[in-house]
Formats: sequence, structure tokens, C-alpha cells
Amino acid sequence: MRTVVFDLDGTLADTSADLLAAANACLGQPVLGPHDALTAFAGGRAMLRLGFARLGLAWSEAEVSRDYPRLLAAYAEAICVETRLYPGVVAAVEALRRDGYATAICTNKPEGLAEELLRRLGVRALFGAVVGADTLPVRKPDPAPYRLAVSWAGGTVARSMLVGDTATDRMTGRAAGVPVVLVTFGPEGRAVAQLHPEALLDHFDDLSALVARLMPG
Repeated sequence: MRTVVFDLDGTLADTSADLLAAANACLGQPVLGPHDALTAFAGGRAMLRLGFARLGLAWSEAEVSRDYPRLLAAYAEAICVETRLYPGVVAAVEALRRDGYATAICTNKPEGLAEELLRRLGVRALFGAVVGADTLPVRKPDPAPYRLAVSWAGGTVARSMLVGDTATDRMTGRAAGVPVVLVTFGPEGRAVAQLHPEALLDHFDDLSALVARLMPG
């Protein structure tokens, strides 16, 4: 079965505001703002590093690891306050499924948080599998989580592709040997063109045509 695998943060949904709010709660003051969305999509540890630097604190990776669970706990308590799906997501994924494609998610968000967010957004049923940062001992850009997402969705890697928003997704696609589409409405905008994906996606209305071109039946 042909399979389309999606990243989550910055690809299907703009989660940056809730991620930044969790980091600020962990740091004890609002040192990160909307202009730090790109750092938010790089993960909780990246936000903590930036926050410590903004506060002028000396820090080590041990301190980042110490505070990371507190950040995750804060995020879990307010995971879907400001988060919104990007326009056209539901219609685009439903169209793919009607056309016979399997759909899955491969994210570097912890699996439990990804499952909860998708449930809160009302779209969990649209995806046959969800693989997160802690599902396996490795995470993207290692291709193993991607391959697992395809397998769990009932597909084969040779007939699959990845939709994402960052260099991590581009590297994952290369490692797995599959086409990659990068969205241009994430925090990096059209700068993702410099990563030379197989295609760029400006709006989810265009997804079905891109998938048909990159992964013909």
C-alpha cells in the first residue's frame, strides 16, 4: 500500500505557542517569544538551552536533562491551548485516504504527547500509526522510526514518502531513500527550498497532486 508519512510539529500543526509557554513555565519567566518558533520546533532541550542563555545562566547538558522532564510536564498540562492545525490538513488527509493511501505520523515529539495532541485536535483517527521520539531507542533523522511508521500503517517503504518541515525531515527521507515534501508555511518559510526536497508544499490543498506526481500508482 502506498503510504504518506507526516511530521507533526510545524507540518500538520503550529504547536509553537504551547511549546514556548511550557518552556517559559519551566524557566520561571517569559524569556522566549513568538520569534523563537524555530527553536520550539527543534525541541524542548533546544528551548531550554536558549532560555538559559537569555537568562545569562551558566548551564550544562546535565542541567538541560534535569529540567527537561519538568518542561514536558508543563507542556502536557496545556498541550492544546493555542495549537492549531494548518489550513486544509483534515481535507487533504481525508482525500489521500479516500484515494487508497495509508497515512502515518513520524515525529520527534514523545509518542504519548503526540497521541494526546492528535486526540485533542480530533484527528487521531486519520492516521494509521504514530511513531514518536521514544517509540524506538533512536529518533529522526535515523530512518528506523520512519520505517516503523510505514510498517505499522500497513505500507512498504519503497512505496512511501515523507511530508515535513525541517532539515531533520529531509535527512530522514534521504536515509530511508524516499521522496520528501517540505512545507513552506512553517517557521523557516521558503528557506526550506535550500534543502532541495523533491517538492515544496505551499498549502495542503495542493498535497494530493504532489503525492500523485511523486508516488504514482
